[in-house]
Amino acid sequence: MSLSDNQLDRYARHIVLREIGGEGQRRLLDSTVAVIGAGGIGSPLIQYLGAAGVGHLRIIDDDVVSFSNLQRQTLFVTSDEGQAKTERARDVIEALNPDVHVEAVSLRITAENAEELLTGSDGVVDGSDNFATRLAVSDAATALRIPLVSSSVAQFEGQLAVYRGWESDKPCYRCLVGDNPGLPEQSCAEQGVLGAMAGVMGSLAAVETIRALVPFGDDPAGKLLLVDALTLRFRTIALPKDPACQCRA
Repeated sequence: MSLSDNQLDRYARHIVLREIGGEGQRRLLDSTVAVIGAGGIGSPLIQYLGAAGVGHLRIIDDDVVSFSNLQRQTLFVTSDEGQAKTERARDVIEALNPDVHVEAVSLRITAENAEELLTGSDGVVDGSDNFATRLAVSDAATALRIPLVSSSVAQFEGQLAVYRGWESDKPCYRCLVGDNPGLPEQSCAEQGVLGAMAGVMGSLAAVETIRALVPFGDDPAGKLLLVDALTLRFRTIALPKDPACQCRA
């Protein structure tokens, strides 16, 4: 696939990067990414993947826009209240970049339908807010051998990791949290979240998604990035594979 004159202009700042170039941009245009969640993390993530020219975005979320979302979910505006997040995200991205086809899937992803919803993707990004969803997505991505970018945020802190659990030396999400995390789950409404922090983690997830599609720099799989906005501290720790992990690969 050759790039049109309009595409050469639109993606010029990618093309001049030696690590991406024209071939990398063509690969982005030919890629399919499944995005789990169109919320605080999903909003900047979807915007940057759309702007980058990822050719097919499958956005999976069963929620509707509420006023309390607007403090951090930058895809939406006040008049979107009550509308399906996936459909509004589709409208925004298709207006932003006609090169991108957006598939709006207004369903909750579960252990029963995850593999069906993720099949055919070149990358999966999870910005959901509960362990059950994250485990279902991780298991399906591992079984399908699709790279998984996982990003989360709470209050002033964020976590980011890339998982390729089917590889002999690389962990999956279960290697981090186990089969039954047993941790109390609190919503943003209960514990609060700095809106801009969700933006930081969504933007970092977009970087890692693009890296998974067009490899550049160091391989992040097997590492966990911890971000603390209170101390302005970024730490990266090793995340080993759990030999007793029950994930399917």
